[in-house]
Amino acid sequence: MSTLKNKVQLIGNVGNEPETTNLESGKKVTKFSIATNEFYEDSKGEKQQDTQWHTIVAWGKTANIIEKYVDKGKEVALEGKLTSRSYADKNGTRRYVTEVIVSEILLLGSNE
Repeated sequence: MSTLKNKVQLIGNVGNEPETTNLESGKKVTKFSIATNEFYEDSKGEKQQDTQWHTIVAWGKTANIIEKYVDKGKEVALEGKLTSRSYADKNGTRRYVTEVIVSEILLLGSNE
């Protein structure tokens, strides 16, 4: 059960072209966003869509796969863990971000 403590599974569409950075340490990191959609009926019985955006971060071999095969609009399934961090922006204001660190990714949909 220890693997269930911080586990995220998402299926969604890639919202931007993944950006890969080669770090001085030799490590590779790729970042992108995905949109997940939920549908529900409002109080009037009309179908509504709720879209949530998630920031995705991949390292190493997973980053290589994403860099090579994942493009904006592609449907993907991924598994990873949630992480939170903070940083100071250029004005010195403290910013907080929550990201999904990917451990596995599956490419879905057609190969258009």
